[in-house]
Amino acid sequence: MSNSSESTPFRYTPELAGDIEARWQNHWREQGTFNAPNPVGDLAEPGTELSEDKLFVQDMFPYPSGVGLHVGHPLGYIATDVFARFHRMQGRNVLHTLGYDAFGLPAEQYAVQTGTHPRTTTQANIDNMERQLGRLGLGHDRRRVVATTDTDFYRWTQWIFLKIYNSWFDVEAQKARPIAELEAKYAAEGVDGTPWADLSPAEQQAILDEHRLVYRSNSTVNWCPGLGTVLANEEVTADGRSERGNFPVFRKRLSQWMMRITAYSDRLIDDLADLDWPEKVKAMQRNWIGRSRGAEVDFSAALSAPKTEARIRVFTTRPDTLFGASYMVLAPEHELVDALVPAGDYPAGTDPRWTNGEASPAAAVAAYRTAIAAKSDLERQENKEKTGVFTGAYATNPVNGAQIPVFIADYVLTGYGTGAIMAVPAHDDRDHEFATVFGLPITEVVSGGDDVQDAAWTGDGVLVNSANDAGLDLNGLDKQQAIEATIAWLAGQGVGEEKIQYKLRDWLFARQRYWGEPFPVVYDADGVAHALPESMLPVELPEVEDYKPVSFDPDDAASEPSPPLAKAKDWVEVTLDLGDGEQTYWRDTNVMPQWAGSSWYQLRYIDPTNSEQFVDLANERYWTGPREGMPSGGVDLYVGGVEHAVLHLLYSRFWHKVLFDLGYVSSYEPYHRLYNQGYIQAYAYTDARGVYVPAAEVEEKDGKFYYDGEEVNQEYGKMGKSLKNAVSPDEICDNYGADTLRVYEMSMGPLDTSRPWATKDVVGAQRFLQRAWRLAVNEETGDAAVSEAVLTDDDLRALHRTVAGVTDDYANLRDNTAVAKLIEYVNYLTKAYAGQGGAAGAAPRAAVEPLALMLAPVAPHIAEEMWSRLGHSGSLAHADFPTYEETWLVDDTVELPVQVMGKVRGRVTVPADASREAIEAAALAEPNVQAHIEGKTVAKIIVVPGKMVNIVAK
Repeated sequence: MSNSSESTPFRYTPELAGDIEARWQNHWREQGTFNAPNPVGDLAEPGTELSEDKLFVQDMFPYPSGVGLHVGHPLGYIATDVFARFHRMQGRNVLHTLGYDAFGLPAEQYAVQTGTHPRTTTQANIDNMERQLGRLGLGHDRRRVVATTDTDFYRWTQWIFLKIYNSWFDVEAQKARPIAELEAKYAAEGVDGTPWADLSPAEQQAILDEHRLVYRSNSTVNWCPGLGTVLANEEVTADGRSERGNFPVFRKRLSQWMMRITAYSDRLIDDLADLDWPEKVKAMQRNWIGRSRGAEVDFSAALSAPKTEARIRVFTTRPDTLFGASYMVLAPEHELVDALVPAGDYPAGTDPRWTNGEASPAAAVAAYRTAIAAKSDLERQENKEKTGVFTGAYATNPVNGAQIPVFIADYVLTGYGTGAIMAVPAHDDRDHEFATVFGLPITEVVSGGDDVQDAAWTGDGVLVNSANDAGLDLNGLDKQQAIEATIAWLAGQGVGEEKIQYKLRDWLFARQRYWGEPFPVVYDADGVAHALPESMLPVELPEVEDYKPVSFDPDDAASEPSPPLAKAKDWVEVTLDLGDGEQTYWRDTNVMPQWAGSSWYQLRYIDPTNSEQFVDLANERYWTGPREGMPSGGVDLYVGGVEHAVLHLLYSRFWHKVLFDLGYVSSYEPYHRLYNQGYIQAYAYTDARGVYVPAAEVEEKDGKFYYDGEEVNQEYGKMGKSLKNAVSPDEICDNYGADTLRVYEMSMGPLDTSRPWATKDVVGAQRFLQRAWRLAVNEETGDAAVSEAVLTDDDLRALHRTVAGVTDDYANLRDNTAVAKLIEYVNYLTKAYAGQGGAAGAAPRAAVEPLALMLAPVAPHIAEEMWSRLGHSGSLAHADFPTYEETWLVDDTVELPVQVMGKVRGRVTVPADASREAIEAAALAEPNVQAHIEGKTVAKIIVVPGKMVNIVAK
């Protein structure tokens, strides 16, 4: 039979695959096949009994890039689609959709360069992404698609901001409460003896801001003029430039909105125990929050003018090493530095390494601050070269009375701990490096290492050189005993106390750019902030003439960064009646960071058309409420890259917990189960200049690689446009079909590991689908190609084992092994039933229909078409997934090789439960075995149950 497309018009070619895929995608869209009903509201289906067996599957929010997708992007989306489709066929009500995290810097930077409105660029990117993803046949509920840039969405982002702003954290109750409750308490009781009514609005706000979960703070930030915005530390490279665009970054004090995420530090750590997350991600979150037990210790020091005593407070997890503290270091920005610096020059004989070449402490401190002003926090922490200057002041070590010099150095930050450290160079690597550079004393207080003058000893040991005349003797104690004794002594002396400390800092929640959510806040003439009433939401972005930030001179202290929104004068200045009659107010010209919308989007997926609430509690409780085995509640499965392990997930958890405390949601965690997919990577090639060349045009010859006749170097890593190794999913869909792409990506390896892309291997997935197609469809007529034959025992055994294995694999995200089992089953049927077109050799319907059903999650279009041509109407998206019988999972018989003197001479088939005697008899009766033992004496017969028989004959 010819294989040409003319003689086999229904051969599964890329052209036929494309027709099938487009037709079924239209069918699913028109029929609302993947629409998931809600209990109440617009998306409820009155008269339909809602299944309590539900599943909420979610992908991490994608950003609609202008570059478009490469084949690595859909990996997680296909996997969640397989998972969702499988469970939908198990009878579950499945919510699965995908929206767009559409605010962000790329669109704004493009707007700055071209004048194109970010909304125009963003929408074009979304349209292209939807087109590309649409070709993959993802089973999304399209009614639930949202974008953070939709006013109907960011209205509720602003609403949530107001709820957090109007809340405070009750430490005793360990939960958020409305700020109105605290204000009522102050109104009734006053503040420090002053009636609340006697305080000015600005004074009242300052007091409330000390407790609000959202507050304004004058803080030192990373200001990037090139991007026109403040950057988080994680967005700044070690050399003080922006990660995006490589622009210079400057340190600047600005008034910024902050979120008091630190109030939730303990809950953010402790509740991780309730989540089904990779342990690696949990560890990253714990480390980021950085909870540690130690002590806060006060070192006394004389201030320069007036001559009074100050206490420099440090936090240490090793108070047991206080006797080894030989100097102190303060952050250059520490509030006590200026007061500590004495007038006049350094005393004669001061170590020149301490002065940085300056004559006076004041000059040295000023010069040092100027030198490090442009450094980011990240650069300061990672700086290998230890620098600093002596302030001219000395502090008193509280345990031994020693006068120790006080330095400032860039590796100590105001935002971490107290902004001051006690330095124990004998037992801390960083302190030892600093002490070595500056010639400072190094005193051993923990035994166990080598000479501490050469290297710090950071291991455990017993305490030495650690006793005073005031009742503290740590000598001979181990670490924990010494810590307990030291904390007790410090508390008794009134110079310290036990303290739990965190590395987590409050969330900087403002950006000086245009393309983001405006703050629902205005300021009066006195600068007092007023939250807008909900009736005034959303606060929409105004039109502006251009998107460039107002120019800023980093060398001019008086020059203030100003966001693009400041140019919209008519929008900024507004007349409003907020309860005290009409007044003039000024809007905040900052916008929220991109993290805002992605911190709660799963809740809007649940109830996207609700105009009265951000989510109805009945719908939230149905989809994400607590249930058996999941006390935290949350999304059933959340799939995305590990790069979001900290920030996005931490911010989402914080917002969700506030909403839980205030009674707006029933779950106290947003995502119950987290799964980090791996990545599709690819080879890239560089020429002799180090310039990337198109990977698709590189040829391999004798183990070397050539482009345009010139040898090039091969490297392996991420796939992307800049490396010229990106492969578009459009290209694969055109040349092979979307189902082939889906099968190939799912079969490449375990979902949680990275794997290399190889276009040449895609054909293997295509051939598998072609073999499956031929089992169901006559390639000449397009009719069903099956017979009505009864399944043999071998058929039943192959079928039920495949169903059992594929069921378990799909349920546990092992799609690669599910595909392998389907390939094995197709190969079995193809070999067993070679005939086609209804001939006597055609595969039985009872064997092929389950194949179509099992194929449906991973290759839905071809499965739908096979199902239809087998005589079924409608979609199989909600058809019952095949089940299996345990009986057919156990072999009735087993084939054993029979060896004679170590060489296989025959095979016997015996009952699986055959006795040893029966196996021996069968082996001896095998004709070829008899021929090889004829005339010999059988000395021994070794039977390995289920494996083999070995006959020893002489």
